[in-house]
Formats: sequence, structure tokens, C-alpha cells
Amino acid sequence: MTSKVLALLAVFTPANPALSLSELARRAGLPLSTVHRRVAELVEWGALERGDDGRYRIGLRLWEVGSLAPRGLALRELALPVMEDLYEVTHENVQLAVRQGLELVFIERIAGRHAVPVLTRVGGRFALHATGVGLVLLACAPVAVQEQVLAAPLERYTDLTITDPRRLRACLAEVRRAGYAVSDRQVTMDALSVAAPIRGPGGVVAAISLVVAYDRADRLALAPLVQAAGRVLSRALGGPGGPPPARVPLPPGHRTQ
Repeated sequence: MTSKVLALLAVFTPANPALSLSELARRAGLPLSTVHRRVAELVEWGALERGDDGRYRIGLRLWEVGSLAPRGLALRELALPVMEDLYEVTHENVQLAVRQGLELVFIERIAGRHAVPVLTRVGGRFALHATGVGLVLLACAPVAVQEQVLAAPLERYTDLTITDPRRLRACLAEVRRAGYAVSDRQVTMDALSVAAPIRGPGGVVAAISLVVAYDRADRLALAPLVQAAGRVLSRALGGPGGPPPARVPLPPGHRTQ
């Protein structure tokens, strides 16, 4: 029964947030009678909600439970003041992500009103090889994870996406050397992201990034800001650098627009 319930929840996506019973059955590959029973239970518990149009959507109860995930909740609460400082300095998109398996999950984002549009959303997954945060997380992942990603087909999002395993391997080595990653129009042709690692006692636990419009991006100015934010969060998590400071020591006067 658990596998059937999980199969039903898994068919909801950003492109398909509302589904009828027959659509749920077809997408989950389950009999309609089974779906009818399981969906009724999920609605009663609050994991699903039935709209006036008769279609089902993810319910708030599921969001409440998901928000308790320790890797997400604790890190988000710790990171938000730092992300807000970074946003105030730049007025650009600020993103926070963790690795889960061979993908990344965005656990927080601050979007600038006039910043470049991005394809990401909180709770959304993305490939590791294209984004700034993904490159950081992949570069600092165990070797076995890196090899799995390098051995699999690498999706091309733009003409500049690195899909050659040899080039990606060299890129990851440069990320480790420099201490930050740059994704130059690898996801969309109008955006560039700069990301830095967040380290806990056991190694890199997350990554933070700025995503800016390519035509106004100054990576030499952005990199120190993102790295400073990463170091502050690393110290707060008990990683390298000693005890956390009271506030974020971002360089004053830095703006990218």
C-alpha cells in the first residue's frame, strides 16, 4: 500500500499540479478502483486536497511534514539572514541548494523584483552539472557520485551547457581549486550564476549562489560576496573558520546593478 501511495504522490509535478482521478490512475499505472480508495485516504489525512473542479492537488499537511526535514528546515533558518544580506548588497537572485543523490534540491530562494528570471523553485530538483550550486555540490561530492554523473548522459540546456565528461571533469577540478563555481549561460542564455560551498564538520553540506543577468554580470565582484556568505554559514554550522560572527561581513558598497 505504501508504494501505491508514493506512486500517486510522485505523479504531481510543477507542470501537472492538479490531476483528476483518471489522470492519477493512468500516470501512476494503477487501477482506478485502487486510486479511488488511496486518494480518499490521502484527502482525509490532508496530503491531497480536492478542488471545486474535482481535481486533486497536494495538500498543506504534506507541506507541513516536509518542512520538518532537518537538512532543509535548520539550514534554511540559519541561511535566511545571510541570504537577505546578500540580496540587500546585490538585489539579485540568491539561491540555496543541497545535493540529494545525483540531483540537487533548492531549499530556499530570494528573487529580486528586477532580477533575471530563473527556472528554479523552492523544493524543485535540478541536474548537478549545469547550475552554479550544482557544480559546487558535484565538485565536492564523493568520487563515486562524480563518476556516476560523468558516466550518465549530460542534459544540454543551452549551447553552452557542458556535456563533455572530460570538460566537466576539468571544470570540477577548477571549482575545487578556486573555491567557487561559475555557470556561464549553461541553463539559460540570459543568466550567469556564481556559487560557493557551505561546509559543516563533515564536509560540504550545501551551496549558495547569486544568479544575475549575463549582460551585467561581474564575476570578479560576485565571487568574493558569495564566498563570504558561504564562509559565514560554514562557521555557523561548525565548519572551518571558528565561531560565527554576529552578522554577515559582506564587503560594503558592492553592488552589481
